[in-house]
Amino acid sequence: MGPAELVQAAAMARRFYLEGKSKIQIAEEFGVSRFKVARVLETALERDLVRIEIRVPAELDAERSDALRARYGLRHAVVVESPAEEQDDAADPENLGEVAAELLGELVNEGDVLGLAWGRSTIHMAAALDRLPPCTVVQLTGVYDAGTAERGSVEAVRRAAQVSGGEAHPIYAPMLLPDPATAAALRHQTGIARAFEYFDKVTVAAVSIGSWEPGISTVHDMLSDEERAHYASLGVAAEMSAHLFDTNGRRVGRDLGERCITVEADRLRRIPEVVAIAGGQRKAAAIGAVLRSGLVTSLVTDTAAADYLLTESAAGQRPALERADPDN
Repeated sequence: MGPAELVQAAAMARRFYLEGKSKIQIAEEFGVSRFKVARVLETALERDLVRIEIRVPAELDAERSDALRARYGLRHAVVVESPAEEQDDAADPENLGEVAAELLGELVNEGDVLGLAWGRSTIHMAAALDRLPPCTVVQLTGVYDAGTAERGSVEAVRRAAQVSGGEAHPIYAPMLLPDPATAAALRHQTGIARAFEYFDKVTVAAVSIGSWEPGISTVHDMLSDEERAHYASLGVAAEMSAHLFDTNGRRVGRDLGERCITVEADRLRRIPEVVAIAGGQRKAAAIGAVLRSGLVTSLVTDTAAADYLLTESAAGQRPALERADPDN
């Protein structure tokens, strides 16, 4: 390119990339066709006259995020850097909750109904919330321990409602009950029944994922040794909101749900946006199992889990967009 061409290309590039003018507007200004403008802009990139740099915050991994979204057909996938020294027995990194809080700020619109399920990651997320449009917030599961409700999901619901300025509908009940009859009786109590009435109105939900091992699954830790062995024999690999899944994303041990205060799987599948928050090497396989269930549409995770998920065979699978039930 000669000096005149270089000057013209630089001017066109400035109009297009910095001033936001269209190719038609640039063509009219310089008295050329829009096709020539397109060729000049393309040449400017090829000759290194224009450099395009894509920058995201250092803790976000844009490449892995996009690859994970495409591989599993997710609406949104956000991958954050794993802690420099991740312990084998570590729970979800706390920064997942912070990033999930920012994502909810994008996804929730005024008038929405936000559902929060019990989980360490959702509790961290609620604590990190600093902005939400006016919305109703409803608890989707009972609590791990009714005695810690103030530090758990009840407080998370209150916190989210406080930030949004909307109504809060907490559930003051344990997640797991001794038998189906007790669970059924609790579901008919006024406060709990009122929260359940909102389940079909939820537009955005935040859930946690656990793998079937001590300290990584709330439900696992609440059961007896005999019960754990029984569900393990059914092939359970993951747990989400007291629903159990095998490695293929199929639900197993459905009888457990009869003893639990939780949103039903069919209702979860009808929620337009279900964001799962989970990370770490110990949860990676469980995250993959839940993604194959078709219940989750978006994921906030870390590089340790993402690297595992990107090596899994997921060819042709788009469960998040199709919301398909593997059992059918």
